[in-house]
Amino acid sequence: MSPIQDIAFVRYQVTDLDRMQSFLADFGLHAVIRTPHALYSRAAGAMHHVHIAELGPENATVGFGLLARSAEALADVAARAGRPMEANPEPGGGQRVRFTDPAGFVVDVIHGQATHTPLPVRGPLAFNGATGRRRLGQPIRLKPEPSSVMRLGHVALLVADFPKTLAFYREVLGFEPSDTYWAGTETNTIAAFMHCGLGDQWTDHHTLALIGAQDGVSRFDHSAFEVLDLDDVMQGGEWLKQRGHRHSWGVGRHVQGSQIFDYWRDPFGHKIEHWTDGDLVNDSTPVGHAPIKPDELQQWAPPLNPEFFA
Repeated sequence: MSPIQDIAFVRYQVTDLDRMQSFLADFGLHAVIRTPHALYSRAAGAMHHVHIAELGPENATVGFGLLARSAEALADVAARAGRPMEANPEPGGGQRVRFTDPAGFVVDVIHGQATHTPLPVRGPLAFNGATGRRRLGQPIRLKPEPSSVMRLGHVALLVADFPKTLAFYREVLGFEPSDTYWAGTETNTIAAFMHCGLGDQWTDHHTLALIGAQDGVSRFDHSAFEVLDLDDVMQGGEWLKQRGHRHSWGVGRHVQGSQIFDYWRDPFGHKIEHWTDGDLVNDSTPVGHAPIKPDELQQWAPPLNPEFFA
């Protein structure tokens, strides 16, 4: 069984913390701690922070954090990775094991970090479908505001050495594929959507997505944050649009994972996603293996802009 329960946070380097804080507030995240050198932001859920922006000389994707299932699981990670357990020096505390993965990302596996009381949010809206009415005498009236981001759901990584990185996350951290893509021949796997291998426990279709980088440069493709429902995706998108932020692609529904998605760019060009209604899998769920093709990313969506792959 995987020692990893979920993803904890993503870590970026940016040249302007003020611009990042303003964007994240419009995206639906909330500043928790800001120092002269870093900004830690939370979602509405209990995690201490889900997004770290570090001040630096250039804009870059640095790494991410993973949540260990227990103290014993964290010790297991330390043994598997050949790295020590140590007190986490960052806000929230707890213990961590830090290492660099084969793609060059800094990975922190954490346990015992402080948590927050969840923020108040509305409940998911009832929907009056044509074959079933559930919302009786209850009109929907939403006010303009950012999405209610509940949690970080996954990060998609472009990696220079796909086979080596895939093997590392399977063998060292116990991730398992939910779906894979191939190109040319079925034996040429070029991407994998990976879930935490937790046996019979249901978990997100993917916590990590690994994609072979055609240019040989490892970096994030995107980070993805779960919101309340479809209205929250749309409402949050309108809020971002009104404030002049750069849209990338959406709204649509993916094939692998089934999420309803909407992609934006932060002020530094990093792709960041609102999503809702994703698939759940466990280790007994059949693994898909599909050819990569133009319509494989979406079941429905606006035309795909080439900017999306920049």
